[in-house]
Amino acid sequence: MSLPKSVDGVISRLREIDAGLPAKDGVAVFNRMYLTVTERVAAVIADPASAGTRFRDAETMASLDVGFANHWLAAIDDDAAGRRVAPAWRPLFESRGARRLSIQYAVAGMNTHIEHDLPIAVVDTCRAGGLEPDDIHADYETVNDILAQVESSIRRSFLDASGRAVDDRVGPVVHLISTWKIDKARDLAWVTAETIWALRRTRILRGRFLDGLGHTVGMTSRALLIPTD
Repeated sequence: MSLPKSVDGVISRLREIDAGLPAKDGVAVFNRMYLTVTERVAAVIADPASAGTRFRDAETMASLDVGFANHWLAAIDDDAAGRRVAPAWRPLFESRGARRLSIQYAVAGMNTHIEHDLPIAVVDTCRAGGLEPDDIHADYETVNDILAQVESSIRRSFLDASGRAVDDRVGPVVHLISTWKIDKARDLAWVTAETIWALRRTRILRGRFLDGLGHTVGMTSRALLIPTD
C-alpha cells in the first residue's frame, strides 16, 4: 500500500488501522493513541488560533508529521505483507497478543517512534526542504507543548486502568512504565537527529549508526514489554 503524502491522509490511514484491529491488540493500542496525538497536531497546523499554539513554519511541520508517521505505517504494511518488521518495531509486533498492560504497548510504541523514527524523519525533512535542524528546532519544541496537552490525560487513563489491576505481578511493571517520559525522549531524539545530520556525508558510518540505533531502541522497547505473568 502506498504511504500517504498529507496529514489528512495519515489520519485516514490511522483510522482505517484502528477500525480493522481488535481493541486490545497491542498494535491497535499504540495506533489509537498515536491517532489522538496526530489529530491534535493537525488541528494546530490547520487552525493555530483555535488551538492556541502556532508553528513558525507550518508547511515544514506538516511534512515532518507525514514523514514521521510513515515510519509507523511502513511497519504496519511490512507486517501485513508478511515481511519482517524493522528491528526497532519488532518487539511491539511480536508482543502484541496478550500478557501485557495496555500502557506497555502505548509506551513501547512511543519509545520506538520517538527514539528511532523521529530523528530520522527530522533529518529527511531538513534535507528535502533545504534546511538544517536548527531551522526547525523552535517548532520541534512547540510540539512538546502540544504533547503536554494530551499526553498527561492519555497516560492517566492507562495508569488508572492499570492501577485497578496492580498486585505483586504488575506493580513493578507499572513503576517501570511510569519512569518513561515523553519530553526526555524527545530531547534525546533531537540529539540523535543532530548526530545523524552530522553523519549525513559519511555513508558507511551513518549506516552503522542507524543499524545500532534500531537494535538499541528495539531492546529498550522489549524491556518495556516485559510480560506481566
